[in-house]
Amino acid sequence: MGDWQEITGGVTAARGYKAAGITAGLKPSRLPDLALILSDVDAIAAGVFTTSHVKAACVDYCRQRLQAKHSARVILCNAGQANAATGSQGVKDALETVDLLAKELRISPEAILLASTGVIGQRIKMDALRRGIPKLVAALAEDGSDAAAGAIMTTDLVTKSIALETSINDRPVRIGGIAKGSGMIHPNMATMLAFVTCDAAVSSTLWQQMLTRAADRSFNSITVDGDTSTNDSLIALANGESRTPAITEMGAEAEKLEAMLTAVCQHLARAIARDGEGATCLVEVKVTGAPDETAARQIAKTIAGSSLVKSAIFGRDPNWGRIAGAAGRAGVPFEQENLQIKLGNFLLFENGQPLPFDKASVSAYLKQAAAGAYMKEDTVLISVTVGNGNGTGKAWGCDLSYDYVRINAEYTT
Repeated sequence: MGDWQEITGGVTAARGYKAAGITAGLKPSRLPDLALILSDVDAIAAGVFTTSHVKAACVDYCRQRLQAKHSARVILCNAGQANAATGSQGVKDALETVDLLAKELRISPEAILLASTGVIGQRIKMDALRRGIPKLVAALAEDGSDAAAGAIMTTDLVTKSIALETSINDRPVRIGGIAKGSGMIHPNMATMLAFVTCDAAVSSTLWQQMLTRAADRSFNSITVDGDTSTNDSLIALANGESRTPAITEMGAEAEKLEAMLTAVCQHLARAIARDGEGATCLVEVKVTGAPDETAARQIAKTIAGSSLVKSAIFGRDPNWGRIAGAAGRAGVPFEQENLQIKLGNFLLFENGQPLPFDKASVSAYLKQAAAGAYMKEDTVLISVTVGNGNGTGKAWGCDLSYDYVRINAEYTT
């Protein structure tokens, strides 16, 4: 735990923010499907987006907006239709959405950022959206974070929210966030959306750098199924309403703020991985002894993303060979003699070889049974050491169950 405390409020915990979530009729299920986050004042805005060459209209729009101007007041998200691979009409729909909301809020269109989630190839249901925007704006509230978190869900089973508070210059500073994601989750962003609000004052360059590093240590380190989405978006606003002095360069205060931002992102990332489609447990992989942090994360992500490792975890099979195999193909050189693998507190592999024991012995049987029982926990920790380097990294994923296939086999039907 860092130098902060967890508080309630999600994206409305930070000062100067309101949020809302409503049912606009975008989803056939009639569940909430339209969310809005509003800062009372202009906020510094930063974003990290999908690396896919097939991108949703909202992703291109946000990238262009943030390149032109590093500030915003509003994040609007629709759920149900991804508005990805929808051609020029999808772009027109996105621009009309911005204009409609700008007029309703009586603000500049340049203050609005967009996000979408849902089925690829489907345009936003604009008639429903047009009717919903006035209702959405009317629902804005200082305690509206939970409603917004519910309105961005698709196949998610639970909402994902967090808020933390620390002190900078003897004044409270808060960061809150909400996220969605359950399937089509893989490093280099995942079908995930995450929205973060902060009330610190920070320069646009520094805020973007902080968010990029936080994303690498959180959302870019989770995997459910190896598929990168067309719509992945992480957007963060910092509006300065805490009235703390502006942070413009790295130092103790910037490090403190970035650590809290990273903690918020990691909490949301773990929640996404735990809610992976069909998942029965969260898998956390920690790698130490690598040449640097990037190399350690690469090994950890490869292990967490291995279908064989994920299947073994679902079967509660402590098969260290699959973990070793995934580590070895991660693209990071290491000496096999230095490899160590632990499952929870169970040391399974050391100095490049399995621990010596008589496979027919009672103690070996009990050890394997105990390791298998450990894998029934809600969180399964895999610890891997590959050498004596200073690099440490983590990745998060989930097991691979029968239900994952069922959910995705039926997704558009």
